[in-house]
Amino acid sequence: MNNKNNQNEINIGIDTGKHQLDIYIRPLDIYFTVTNDDKGINKAVKEIKKYNPVRIIIEATGRLEQAFVIACAKANLPFVVANPVHIKKFAGAIGKQAKTDKLDAQLIAHYGEAIKPKLSTLKPDTIQLMSDLLARRRQLMLMQTMEKNRLSIMPKATISLIKPILTAIKNQLEKVDQKLLKVMNSCEEYKAKNDIIQSMPGIGNVVAFNLLSDMPELGYLTNKQAAALVGVAPFNKESGIYKGKRRIRGGRDKIRTVMYMAMMSAMQCNPVFKTTYQRLLAAGKAKKIAIIACVRKMIVILNSMVRDGVMWDPKMS
Repeated sequence: MNNKNNQNEINIGIDTGKHQLDIYIRPLDIYFTVTNDDKGINKAVKEIKKYNPVRIIIEATGRLEQAFVIACAKANLPFVVANPVHIKKFAGAIGKQAKTDKLDAQLIAHYGEAIKPKLSTLKPDTIQLMSDLLARRRQLMLMQTMEKNRLSIMPKATISLIKPILTAIKNQLEKVDQKLLKVMNSCEEYKAKNDIIQSMPGIGNVVAFNLLSDMPELGYLTNKQAAALVGVAPFNKESGIYKGKRRIRGGRDKIRTVMYMAMMSAMQCNPVFKTTYQRLLAAGKAKKIAIIACVRKMIVILNSMVRDGVMWDPKMS
């Protein structure tokens, strides 16, 4: 490690909280905090610009860092969204155990200086475009379902009026999918994650698009957190002597829906999920409960794959 060069490099560590950003500038030993809102973020960006940092490292904690990341991208500041697992391993390697907001920000800055993680290439317009295209895709899918339902109940004389609409919707869906693929391939980070996600048999473009846009935390969570975020983690229902059945609740229903549909395909082409499903049925589980359990297994494996940067391997299940 070239210490002389490191002394000339400004690395800024950001510890993200729900209400506050703790910021440490290394090696200048400058520390300050701002509120995690538009006013605080604008203040932080203005202050950070004065020091011409080589990288700003912010730990991925879910969606709490997104506003700051977008602000950095708009200001052309070099930023890294770091995997908390990597930072934790770095802390262990250098013997750092104490934890306060200031110490965490110092650790993140030190990690940036020592490891020099690759800068993010995500752009705010790319993030927004991906979200907008997915929203439009859901609208088209809803319209398609409504028209198909009408096709089965309307008089035969009106069928010729419905079929052209279905054709038009199908064409629009294809155009949206092409645009989504173009956005995906234009961004190195999206493409790398997409390749990992789609290496799992049974996962296609739709699931990958939804996970990348609506679950940016994937790979930065514990397996339990990932399952809970999708809404496939069972929760106890108990009070006093009453013990109800464990049920899933909450989570991001849009992701859960597309993953549920993907599992119907995965159980046919992926031996891991096919075996799991059949084993659960043999144990007396209802079909829907068995499918949800398989979806939970799927999101846990995908989270581990993205976290570790590895492609699908049946042995990891």
